[in-house]
Amino acid sequence: MAAGLRFSSGPGRWVLAATVLGSALASIDATVVGIALPAIGRDFGVGLAGLQWVVTAYTLTLAGLLLVAGSLGDRFGRKRCFLIGVVWFALASLLCGLAPNAPTLIGARALQGVGAALLTPGSLAILEASFVPEDRSRAIGAWSGLSGVGTAIGPFLGGWLVQAVSWRLIFVINLPIAVLVVLLALRHVPESRDPRSLGARIDVVGGLLVTLGLVGLTYGLIEGPSSGWQSGSVVAALVGGVLLLAAFAWWEGRTPAPMLPLSLFASRQFTATNVVTFVLYGALGGVLFLLPIQLQQVSGYTALQAGVSLLPLTLMMLLFSARSGALAARIGPRLQMSVGPCLVGLGIALLTAVNGSGTYVVEVLPAVLVLGLGLAATVAPLTSTALSSAPAEHAGIASAVNNDVARAAGLIAVAVLPALAGITGSAYLHPAEFSAGFHRASLISGALCVLSGLLAAALIRNPVRAKRPETEEEAPQHSCGLDAPPRQGGGSA
Repeated sequence: MAAGLRFSSGPGRWVLAATVLGSALASIDATVVGIALPAIGRDFGVGLAGLQWVVTAYTLTLAGLLLVAGSLGDRFGRKRCFLIGVVWFALASLLCGLAPNAPTLIGARALQGVGAALLTPGSLAILEASFVPEDRSRAIGAWSGLSGVGTAIGPFLGGWLVQAVSWRLIFVINLPIAVLVVLLALRHVPESRDPRSLGARIDVVGGLLVTLGLVGLTYGLIEGPSSGWQSGSVVAALVGGVLLLAAFAWWEGRTPAPMLPLSLFASRQFTATNVVTFVLYGALGGVLFLLPIQLQQVSGYTALQAGVSLLPLTLMMLLFSARSGALAARIGPRLQMSVGPCLVGLGIALLTAVNGSGTYVVEVLPAVLVLGLGLAATVAPLTSTALSSAPAEHAGIASAVNNDVARAAGLIAVAVLPALAGITGSAYLHPAEFSAGFHRASLISGALCVLSGLLAAALIRNPVRAKRPETEEEAPQHSCGLDAPPRQGGGSA
């Protein structure tokens, strides 16, 4: 079906509502689980490795299958894959809520990631395919803003549910939202496909290789501190994971229809942007996994207080991200991508003040404000650079790759950072021991964020802009008024 909806029309708004609510299922769930980790640990009596798996099982399947899921939607129908993803996610959420033990919860979280992989690329692809070209930017902007509101509500809602009822309710509450999304999508969302994908092969082999490779690598990194790095299972998992990821890269370079076109990385700008993304989001993901535990186990916050404490960060992102994107469009992304991560690093380093002896205004708020300012400065230009540095026909896959790089970085960081900081076993049950490790983790993560800023300063280039002629007579008659970045991100700042 050809794109034909207007943003101001009733049908257009229903489509927007369905996609916002659908993507909110995945984004809210990702934020509230961190708040619930101490309660899950107490109920099931698991150590830190078990809590790591509750987080990483979801990210593993999501990161491994995200690109394949986008291809499935293009070929078999974006609405169809979106609906399958929503229903799958809801059923997996029910299984999470009913889980009798930690292994069942971890398996259900992995199934949730599969559902999220199916619905996440579908929500944006539906907007792209449904709205008339001149209204797509408004629709995607509204989707981003409303999704941000949902993400902001997530920790508050999750903290209240954990404190007032049970952590199980953070999963069960997904069910009525999913039912509403399915009803809206069935009635209002048009079906769409990519005609170019008809008859094209789906890169299932690539999806399996990258997913199994990430599973092996993550298992080895999480189990290494407790089982010993020389343990046969740990060594086998690490070596197997690395070999599978190498096989993935080999396969993607040779299959005629790769899920990840390696030609994208011929652009130095695209490669540099993803390197910066990996380092920055890895550092951020690792410390944000530990922060809710620090606030609850060391500072004595309730689950609700821990969720509300991070609300200023999300509000700053909502207030300043659009302005940051507009500034980067005028002056180029290099300055913000260099300074922004350094501010993020400073904000994370300030978390070393969190030790339970002071108030929220003294210990937590300064770090959250600096962190929010740094992220607001960085995220919009980073995302737009990832898109603009790839050829126009690969803009969708470039965005998906950048998204996947961020998720994979967080996945690895959650597995590695606690061990680097000396947090293992049941350390999270001992406030003094966990707090010392958290402070080390904050300094490590802060340093990595600064490193990502330095990498951006060294590797990112502002697009070359044509010089405006001083007089009308000097202007060539065939020139046009476009001032767009080069396709391959060349040119010096």
